[in-house]
Amino acid sequence: MPKFLHSMIRVSDVDKTIAFFELLGLKEVKRFDSEQGRFTLVYVAAPGDEDAQVELTYNWPPADGSAAETYDGGRNFGHIAYQVENIYDTCQRLMDAGVTINRPPRDGYMAFVRTPDDISIELLQDGRLAPAEPWASMPNIGIW
Repeated sequence: MPKFLHSMIRVSDVDKTIAFFELLGLKEVKRFDSEQGRFTLVYVAAPGDEDAQVELTYNWPPADGSAAETYDGGRNFGHIAYQVENIYDTCQRLMDAGVTINRPPRDGYMAFVRTPDDISIELLQDGRLAPAEPWASMPNIGIW
């Protein structure tokens, strides 16, 4: 029977992306640097759920000094979803850190945000909270 190992997203700034996932409560569980392959892999997971990992792949800039590859179209990936204990507290913590809430949790259940590399992250409330302000009247911002 297959076993889920991880999802992978390419990132342009490891530190910014780890900081984003730490705001969600995830922690770095392992890291691998390949000088020969010129890449770094960082795996993050929710404490207690370390088998469900996200692999952050950072491809180092070319050794010849040419421009690093840029990643766009993050929405083509789809999204990564996390269940949270309190969606309002999670969204507030993200907003306080400067993260845009693209789809606010107006229904007390679902929100969308984006990583520094524009990967869509779905946040789902464990259960359902009653709609509350300011979330209930907040508009969508951008795409999610």
